Amino acid sequence: MLFNSYVFIFGFLPVTVLVFFVLGHFRPMLARVWLTLASFYFYAGWSLDYVWLIIGSILFNYSVGQIIIAARVGASQSLVSSALYVGVIGNLALLGYYKYADFFIVNVDAALGLNWTLLHVVLPLGISFFTFTQIAYLVDASRGQVRSDADAPVQGLVNYALFVTYFPHLLAGPIIHHTAVMQQFRSREVFRPAPGVMAVGCTLFVIGLAKKVLIADEYVETVGDVFSATQQLPFADAWMGALSYTLQLYFDFSAYSDMAIGLSLLFGVRLPLNFNSPYKSTSIIEFWRRWHMTLSSFLRDYLYISLGGNRKGPARRYVNLYLTMLLGGIWHGAGWTFVIWGALHGFYLVVNHAWRGLFPGSSQAWWQRVIYGAITLFCVIIAWVFFRAPDLTTALSILSSMLGFARDLPGDAVASVAIDRDMGWKIVVGFFIALVMPNSQQIVGLYKIDPAIADDRDVRMFDRARWKRIMYERLSWSVGARSGILFGALFFACLLKLRQVSEFIYYQF
Repeated sequence: MLFNSYVFIFGFLPVTVLVFFVLGHFRPMLARVWLTLASFYFYAGWSLDYVWLIIGSILFNYSVGQIIIAARVGASQSLVSSALYVGVIGNLALLGYYKYADFFIVNVDAALGLNWTLLHVVLPLGISFFTFTQIAYLVDASRGQVRSDADAPVQGLVNYALFVTYFPHLLAGPIIHHTAVMQQFRSREVFRPAPGVMAVGCTLFVIGLAKKVLIADEYVETVGDVFSATQQLPFADAWMGALSYTLQLYFDFSAYSDMAIGLSLLFGVRLPLNFNSPYKSTSIIEFWRRWHMTLSSFLRDYLYISLGGNRKGPARRYVNLYLTMLLGGIWHGAGWTFVIWGALHGFYLVVNHAWRGLFPGSSQAWWQRVIYGAITLFCVIIAWVFFRAPDLTTALSILSSMLGFARDLPGDAVASVAIDRDMGWKIVVGFFIALVMPNSQQIVGLYKIDPAIADDRDVRMFDRARWKRIMYERLSWSVGARSGILFGALFFACLLKLRQVSEFIYYQF
């Protein structure tokens, strides 16, 4: 089931929200059971067969988590370490089989000529996200950051299942922490509809829907034509394809992030921010603090720091940075293109940190920020070519065209693709929105989404004081007729485009 579909918007979502609050008024536990069952149904809309896989994963990780919690209470550190080891290896084995088995077979067979038969394993939707979410749960439990449910094991299992399957984040993130989310579901405030919070949620959902169906999907055809070309492309066509994918991915993932947070707010639950105008970054370091923020935090907290972080000197720090990004690339997909994409970003980060080490505290005037921002975006675009290309041959062919090498080839070796003649303007408009316009959280008032940041009872939902500039003030949202008409019209425009339903890019990861 897709967020950008009629059946979700007019069927699944309103029924789920209505029943949740009706049950929550009488019995909060029943409301949590209902939302858990609804989330399973949402997942089953893709494949009923793999519901059993996620159920098995939940039972395994919940059991291991309870062992870890009990061992901590009994001060048995050896049992904590052993259970954590078993849990992490079990999760990685599951992910490895479904995501990398055929990749492993292909490469071993190519190297040794063993004539192995491919397994043709179908990748379960969202497996990377629900696996990483549960690994984080186990590590948090080993650190004493998870509340024990020993007094109510059935209720604890339901709560855990809801934490894993909660449909707004299930398929493409954000990666969430058990304590941050479940402490909200344990509060009775969640089960009382809050019109202001729900209005913000609806607005974020509409903004995300517009990004997906009105912007991101406009680049799909051009991207598909360029990255499926069987011959060397001209300079302009290659750049059109690379820039189109840069914008398609930006608005597609930004759309999902907005819609996930907006949907969760309809239930009164605040998910962590996952996307914050990454193309406005002036360094790769800043880019990874803005792009897929919860994955970046996961890689930092559970991988980079575990490798030693920056505690063992600059050389080891650079190795750890590189390895972290390399593994982050492999997490995205089973292919050498993802390995190179991760390696490139690892290299970028090493260079960025080395530069800061050589020139600490260097000031950034406006012209410096422009230059640094342009260099950062160029590096990101180059890496995106590997991220999107179906194989290394295609990626290298497109990059050679982008760098002008195609002009040195014979004329019959260069082939154009049919590119939308308005694509140039669409690219200009896309970058203007990404680089200049306020982002979604700025439009709705820059409220604090992550409950770990501060007590969410103190959050001001409609704080516009920070946004003094005219453009931001004109675009900022508030409860009232003007915003209602504007976003109502935007929602209607989106509905007209839903006949061309397309999946979100990050579903494949």
